[in-house]
Amino acid sequence: MNPLRHALDPALLAALSTAIGNDTGLPARVDAVGEIGGGSISRALLVESGGNRYFVKVNDVTLTAMFAAEADGLSALAACPALRVPRVVGHGASDRHAFLVLEHLPLQTLRERAHGIAAGHALAALHRIRGSHFGWRRDNFIGSTPQHNAEHRAWPFFFARRRLLPQLELARRDAQHKRLVADGERLAETLAALFVDHRPEPSLLHGDLWHGNAAIDDAGLLALFDPAVYFGDRETDLAMSELFGGFPDSFYAAYREAWPLADGFAQRKMLYNLYHVLNHLNLFGSGYLHQAERMVARLLAEIRG
Repeated sequence: MNPLRHALDPALLAALSTAIGNDTGLPARVDAVGEIGGGSISRALLVESGGNRYFVKVNDVTLTAMFAAEADGLSALAACPALRVPRVVGHGASDRHAFLVLEHLPLQTLRERAHGIAAGHALAALHRIRGSHFGWRRDNFIGSTPQHNAEHRAWPFFFARRRLLPQLELARRDAQHKRLVADGERLAETLAALFVDHRPEPSLLHGDLWHGNAAIDDAGLLALFDPAVYFGDRETDLAMSELFGGFPDSFYAAYREAWPLADGFAQRKMLYNLYHVLNHLNLFGSGYLHQAERMVARLLAEIRG
């Protein structure tokens, strides 16, 4: 007997069995369920069925579109042969729950020097997949926040209108964010000044590349998951990877060896990470307010010269 299996909503269990059966082409049932910790947005489960193991994410049925977008992003990342990306088994919804079923991968933390080198080279290979515009074929999500991806040819316009301004609009809901919103909107209107000598090409991005969304598989390949993909400046992935730490120095050295970064990255890094700090403010609360205010103030000072 598996207590957690019997604690799950029967409609969800039936939907998971159907998704697994549709993938295998055989009748399927959920044999066992285990809880996996660490998820800040969705519940994570390890599901066993017919001798196979699956990684399953579960959330409220209102977030069905979030998992559909994640499946689309994983499929896009899988086009890069240098990466290991969990295969999408299925996604959908039961009466009350949305779910995403992925193959279960044996993974280890990206810590060793050799792993960092392999990962840096693999990320550069991903970024060499190019698009014709900045954006993506559909909107998706950053965490559980909608991410707007309508395409545009100008990167500063795209980053201002599709990244900063939607987050600032969400932040406007709280009166204590009034100064941040006003200064942030001023930054969005003037940030083209930060790109006078930097004209990036649209690279395929993971979009939410912190250390919790990357690992090494049993063959030594960089494994990526939980994406928020779009075509953008490749520096945004590098910037995000530094925001919460967790990647070894060898990762950055290997990336720069494969594809050196342009001058001015340190300045643009703060701009790109502002997007994620604003998203954390909107998702998790005012603990990120002062950090966001400081970042906006420094960027405005840079523009004023």
